[in-house]
Amino acid sequence: MASRRYTILIADRSSGVVRRVTVSARPAVAVACAIVTLPVLIGFGAAWKAKSENASLYSNNRSLQAENSNYRGATEALSEQIQSLQTVVADLGARSALDPALSTAVEKLPAFVKSRAMGGSSAAIPTAQQSAYAKTLSALATPEDTFGLLRNVLEGLQTRLHDVRYMVERRNALAAATPSIWPAHGWLTSRMGSRHDPMTGSEDFHAGLDIAGEKGQPIYATASGRISQAEYQGAYGNLVVVDHGFGLETKYGHLSSFSVKPGQTVKRGDVIGRLGATGRATGNHLHYEVRANGRLLNPLQLLTQQKPRDQ
Repeated sequence: MASRRYTILIADRSSGVVRRVTVSARPAVAVACAIVTLPVLIGFGAAWKAKSENASLYSNNRSLQAENSNYRGATEALSEQIQSLQTVVADLGARSALDPALSTAVEKLPAFVKSRAMGGSSAAIPTAQQSAYAKTLSALATPEDTFGLLRNVLEGLQTRLHDVRYMVERRNALAAATPSIWPAHGWLTSRMGSRHDPMTGSEDFHAGLDIAGEKGQPIYATASGRISQAEYQGAYGNLVVVDHGFGLETKYGHLSSFSVKPGQTVKRGDVIGRLGATGRATGNHLHYEVRANGRLLNPLQLLTQQKPRDQ
């Protein structure tokens, strides 16, 4: 079947010229459909592209949210670790202010930590060292590298701080366990060493100090420790033995009465008994001994503090 043809007349009124354009129906319809369909196709394409881009942005957004969450968790963990280390550093600073001997341990810390512990600021850190830190941080390519470096630095610093704190605590414990005060008020009637036995008059070795006083006067623990013995024992009479740890032990003999029991913990200056003359004694006095790993020590070499007041 032949395609229908249409003639379109175009007349120019001013000149009277008439132009005729003959077109077939099918091509005209096809062109018209193309003209109408093209914008629709362009619209569908644009919508599909926008949807694809939105999906990609949504995926990237979820990835960034997960990454930010991880960074937030890492930051909080690092912040807690930093806060913990700051507490340790502040504690070391306070202790070093009261105990100059801590300077040896503090000197082993990094410069910026040592400065903080001694009450300084970042200005005390050498410029070259600050520059080295800045270059190291600026060379890191990603946040993961930064967090990894900070975590490694903090872990290493935490280990060193814990070592220093352990040394400090160990040293303080040893200081607390070292006999350093007079165990009683009175008169030093006999020192450690060779002497004439007051009972027989013969040459004898005296294992400690004899401090004479009035019966019932308080006897003091010369260091912190645990009561390992509080009982009557032969020539010592009523005897209290304090185990101070670190192999240190003190003995208090001839007591008239006990103020402590075995297993009880005591601090330096606590009353552990009363002065008397039980056992092998010629009068009211305290026999005081100090031993380190079973070997006798001269108590006079350790008496660095004044006698405690009466309690």
